[in-house]
Amino acid sequence: MTERLLQYIWQFQYFNTTELTTTAGELIQIIFPGQYNTNQGPDFADAKICIGKTTWAGTVELHIKTSDWSKHNHQKDKNYNNVILHVVWEDDRTGNAVPVLELKGRVSKILLQRYEELVNADSFIPCEKSIHSVREIVWKSWKERLLAERLLRKAATVDNYLQQNNYHWEETFWWLLARNFGMKVNAETFEAIARSVPVNILAKHKNQVHQLEALLLGQAGLLEEKFTEEYPLMLQKEYRFLQSKYRLKPVSLPLHFLRMRPGNFPTIRLAQLTMLVHQSVHLFSKVKEVGSVKDTRQWFDVNANDYWHYHYRFDEASAFKKKKLGETMIDNIIINTIAPVLFAYGSYHKEQQYKDKALQLLESTAAEANNITKGFQRIGVDNKNAFDSQALIELKNEYCSKRRCLDCGVGNAILKN
Repeated sequence: MTERLLQYIWQFQYFNTTELTTTAGELIQIIFPGQYNTNQGPDFADAKICIGKTTWAGTVELHIKTSDWSKHNHQKDKNYNNVILHVVWEDDRTGNAVPVLELKGRVSKILLQRYEELVNADSFIPCEKSIHSVREIVWKSWKERLLAERLLRKAATVDNYLQQNNYHWEETFWWLLARNFGMKVNAETFEAIARSVPVNILAKHKNQVHQLEALLLGQAGLLEEKFTEEYPLMLQKEYRFLQSKYRLKPVSLPLHFLRMRPGNFPTIRLAQLTMLVHQSVHLFSKVKEVGSVKDTRQWFDVNANDYWHYHYRFDEASAFKKKKLGETMIDNIIINTIAPVLFAYGSYHKEQQYKDKALQLLESTAAEANNITKGFQRIGVDNKNAFDSQALIELKNEYCSKRRCLDCGVGNAILKN
């Protein structure tokens, strides 16, 4: 028995409630068990319980053993002055000031066995063997809740960025978009580059693609070498002028090329990001106007300039290949930047249309394929679109891996059944 399991049992009243009595022999009638409290103080607030002939309103505290009350020094904490019932798994002392209810012997052994199996399961997810017993309606509502939690957490990150730039949405979106272009390996560096080149400077040079590329590649520290080809020499000259004009300092974070596919090299991603800025006016404003995934894909249908069709790095010629932003990368941007920022914008301004648009984009975007989604597909869980995959990633990372089965809609359904 764990205290969290005991809280779960009390919250949903998963025990035999007939002829309940305190350890002192007084009859108990539970009118309302209370609201589960995750903050400081007793475990349940606003409970209503009849003990003997008196109906009490107040809080309920739970422990594995009655003696835990004094071990936790609750008798010295004024937050526990309003406790009307002390619910324990096992009563190990007498003469208690607060009425005590012992639940040992009143809880189904099957429930306890199922919980034990879940927390001790050595599998991809704890409920792998019983997950298919959960009804589709439960799955649907839980996935919606999971996605909402994930988007709210990402919205908190967006808000943190906004606080850093005085709630400048265009600037915030620029930082996040650049970070996304850096992929996991170079995310921090790409964000640092974006922060070092504000959107007002980008706007001044957006019509001159070579100047934009010089700014981004120069701030990345990629224009410091001695080149032989004309194109990097020209960018180097442009950058030195712009660096002096705006008093820019290249970012100190390194860029990584090793163990990456050439198409994901930071040089290529920065060149593609440059072209996106060149072809767009007010990045975030355009995102807010996006009506569908199709519109979004058209906006991101960009190629790096001609030089990069024959190169992956400066001064290293390669066979011709257009450096077009691929569909997988576009989906990644929709999932990890556009949808979260739209959701955050809708939450901040209390405009549901933007939150709905974020959800619609995820529903219309291809599902992610990674170790987590492949693991769920292996055990027969659908992964039809990005809505599903984002929910499954949240489920695995925030619930399954942390063994939070008691807080999980699926885990609850399995234990209840």
